[in-house]
Amino acid sequence: MITTTTELAFPLPRTHNTTVHAHLTLAKSYILLHLTTKTPETASQPATLGSFVYALPPTGTRKDPLSTAIYVRESTLETATRIAKILAKRTGLPVYVGNSMSFASAGMGGGGMEEVEGVKGVVEVVCGEVEAWRKGAADEKVEGISG
Repeated sequence: MITTTTELAFPLPRTHNTTVHAHLTLAKSYILLHLTTKTPETASQPATLGSFVYALPPTGTRKDPLSTAIYVRESTLETATRIAKILAKRTGLPVYVGNSMSFASAGMGGGGMEEVEGVKGVVEVVCGEVEAWRKGAADEKVEGISG
């Protein structure tokens, strides 16, 4: 499998003008994901440094992923940890997540439901990218065998 890096942008659910920007690296043995949000007002500003979390997928009898915070910014730690653990569990790979997303521009000011929907949106997009990447790698193997 070839390591690939992709930059993605997609709308943050329940907002009018906020976009999630993701820098995603997919490798045979890990996923590296950096996330931030931008609005028209913050488009020209550099992203702040948010929390950085590492999560390991469940193995053996352990049913839940393990995670550890490498860099902590309290306002982004819970979301980074949640995303890292979900992705580790769904993909079966170790995951690094850097997160500086802000939900403040969401319709109700970034409440719990808005954050849950934001996390869900990120996970769906990233899992779709992982699935496409794995399918591409599987297709390359088949072509190599039959060619």
